[in-house]
Amino acid sequence: MTSLTGITGSASGGMSIALAAMAETFVQNAKAAGIPMDVLHRVAAMASGGMDTLPHNGAVITLLAVTGLTHRQSYRDVFAVTLIKTAAVFVVIGVFYVTGLV
Repeated sequence: MTSLTGITGSASGGMSIALAAMAETFVQNAKAAGIPMDVLHRVAAMASGGMDTLPHNGAVITLLAVTGLTHRQSYRDVFAVTLIKTAAVFVVIGVFYVTGLV
């Protein structure tokens, strides 16, 4: 999903393609592992943002246009937010497996 997000430059685009192609497999594996569908969706939505902040992403370009900043000025901050968001996926998965709660 993250790879498709990077290719399309859009989290929703990458997630749509991945889920359209692999939905049945994801659902079967989640059910076999005892993962509720809402948790699967939450993890998929968060994981799709892993490469969503590449420089060619429409949201990043719009953000920079609105703020008047360049990629050079702001990309360190954009990159940091991407890392935090992607790392949060692993935290959510870990919390679910340890406690069953998310």
